[in-house]
Amino acid sequence: MTAFLDVEASLSGRRWIGPTALQDRAAEAIMQGAGLPRAVAMALARRGVAPDEAETYLAPSLRELLPDPRSLKDMEVAARRFLAAVERRERIAIFADYDVDGGTSAALLVDWLRQMGRDATLYVPDRIDEGYGPNDEAMAGLAAAHDLIVCVDCGTLSHGPVAAAKGADVIILDHHLGGETLPEALAVVNPNRQDESGDLAHLCAAAVVFLMLVEAGRQLREAGQKGPDLMAMLDLVALATVADVAPLIEVNRAFVRQGLRVMARRERPGIVALADVARMDAAPSAYHLGFLLGPRVNAGGRVGRADLGARLLACNVPHEAQAMAERLDQLNSERREIEAGVQAAAMAQAEARGLDAPLVWAASEGWHPGVVGIVASRLKEAAGRPSIVIGFDGEIGKGSGRSVAGVDLGAAIQRLASEGLLVKGGGHKMAAGLTVMRDQLEPAMERLSELLAKQGAGTGGAADLVLDGMLMPGAATPELITQIEAAGPFGAGSAAPRHVFAQMQITFAKRVGERHLKIRFGDGTGPQLDAIAFGAFDGPLGAAIEQHGGARFHLAGRLELNVWQGRQSAQLRLEDAARA
Repeated sequence: MTAFLDVEASLSGRRWIGPTALQDRAAEAIMQGAGLPRAVAMALARRGVAPDEAETYLAPSLRELLPDPRSLKDMEVAARRFLAAVERRERIAIFADYDVDGGTSAALLVDWLRQMGRDATLYVPDRIDEGYGPNDEAMAGLAAAHDLIVCVDCGTLSHGPVAAAKGADVIILDHHLGGETLPEALAVVNPNRQDESGDLAHLCAAAVVFLMLVEAGRQLREAGQKGPDLMAMLDLVALATVADVAPLIEVNRAFVRQGLRVMARRERPGIVALADVARMDAAPSAYHLGFLLGPRVNAGGRVGRADLGARLLACNVPHEAQAMAERLDQLNSERREIEAGVQAAAMAQAEARGLDAPLVWAASEGWHPGVVGIVASRLKEAAGRPSIVIGFDGEIGKGSGRSVAGVDLGAAIQRLASEGLLVKGGGHKMAAGLTVMRDQLEPAMERLSELLAKQGAGTGGAADLVLDGMLMPGAATPELITQIEAAGPFGAGSAAPRHVFAQMQITFAKRVGERHLKIRFGDGTGPQLDAIAFGAFDGPLGAAIEQHGGARFHLAGRLELNVWQGRQSAQLRLEDAARA
């Protein structure tokens, strides 16, 4: 395939890939059939949307896309037992994972129970002292004081801990890959159980919890009763869906679109406080969920108190929420400092090992387990390969991995655990966790690389930048951007459209802080467009454009709305460039 605009190696070393002839023809058909601009039509064509489906796709309806909760095994049993505990005023405990998905899942249940006049005990394990998921001691302790334990975003592989919960019923609401057998729980609701169809494998745990509450609402209505307004809880589902990197397809699109509208109403004290400390000055978007709110919710579980994020999201007292949000903001700053040191060392190690293998990995003594997942994401982004980062404490290493589209990392990790190369491990397609002994590190990583290679990891171009086509600055209007965004939300499984502005003159360039660059550009005759390149000076991009010397460039990136003092304007999020 010929490189787009003949760019085989851009300033950041990437090969540019444009639309295929088939995608061009599909976009043309959508333009003619639906009367949409080419930039919008191409975004739909890349997603396989037919011309007669364009209108429906651009306005996803939760009513039409929401699956029947009863299509998931054990759902009716789980909802019935949950409602029985509410009706009988039984003691309920919620055992949640320490990340955003776990925190939002717990908050959904706490909020629902509060509106029904009930409360629950929230338990979130410490990442370092207890590790991921239920453990024997915690579950036995909860069972001694509670009648029902609901495990959210965890529990599918916790056979021993579930067995330790003697005297209490256990419900598991999860989405991580299941094993050949399930724990002896009353109900295991998980679209990634091995005996499920896989049709709902894209759901995060909070979405599974939401479906359980939908089923609970149905059972209440059948009994002549009414439950809480679930639509008002979609802000939590949206946050989890984006932060847990669930693919933004099918019902997930509707969850996020509707959840962002709920979030914009600023009714949930925890999210309001979090948005304020994050200095969100525009209507919430998927970007805000993934890069501003999500990392702060996660910060407690990474480097602070594990349950802080969940307690904030469940909080309904504004001044208490404000205090927790400020603490999470502080922890997030500490997390960034820790992460920077680990990232530099991990990147150097991975580069020395090579970034073109099916698996990119790094491991060392003392790396904080709370940041290895984030650093794995950075390695994945740099290499375009599945990545693993492991921190050792003596002979035991705990690590996290992140994958790329089309490569199921969780299944491969689970295979390693079954083969005895890992102490334990699991996850889902895009992210996984593991524990490994030091003497098994090299064999485990070699075997994992083999398994991932069989799935196609390492065969694509690590440096390819996929582009939707070319635009002129005058065409990049707020109206066009709004139309493009209707094809979203964009994120995992649904990459944001990227466009090229070819043969552009740089008319203004200014460094912003130490790492960023702001520019203005045009073709020399028509309108000009502003652009911002975050982290431009981390590589050669910043210096080349800042010192352009009058040269022309092809500029590539994502269009976005810039809001300043209530006024909207178009802006390019510059990601790459090539000399024209």
